[in-house]
Amino acid sequence: MSEGQSKKKLKMNAFTIIKDDPTDGHGGYGAGSISLENMSPIIVDPTEDETFIDMDAMHGRARFERRVKYTTDKSEVPDGKPYWICWTVVERGEDGPYYSGIGGSEIIIDRPNKRGYKQLGEHVKHMEKALKGEYEVAHLDNKSKKMLREFLIEFDNEMWIRAPKELKLQLRTVSS
Repeated sequence: MSEGQSKKKLKMNAFTIIKDDPTDGHGGYGAGSISLENMSPIIVDPTEDETFIDMDAMHGRARFERRVKYTTDKSEVPDGKPYWICWTVVERGEDGPYYSGIGGSEIIIDRPNKRGYKQLGEHVKHMEKALKGEYEVAHLDNKSKKMLREFLIEFDNEMWIRAPKELKLQLRTVSS
């Protein structure tokens, strides 16, 4: 195996996303990996008044993300359409499942020019916070907050009822 092939193989194994814990505590290969089994990306499209789950967003392939070249400078996408990818985690508590963490990440897409804006580091930070049971959605615009709140309630009102007050406070809008 050449040095280039060896480095490529090492990079492929550097971060593993696995379901559950197949290591059973032995601390070998796969130890320290995370599970994204309970995470779903909820997409908020305030322009089209649409909120939906798109599992392809987990791999940067949501329907609006495909065939787009990204920049980290918003000014390079002046005619872009805003979206929010809300990384949503569900856990089971004593009373049943609830929305245990949500992190909302901004993305702007200019379809005609095949350009997009997103901060990958911000997406990773918001995913991590959601996995740790934190809520990072207060920075969404009021319309998007309202859309996300309504989607969560309609998707499963019982999970909404069991969700902590912090989430409900962050998704409160000025007019509500």
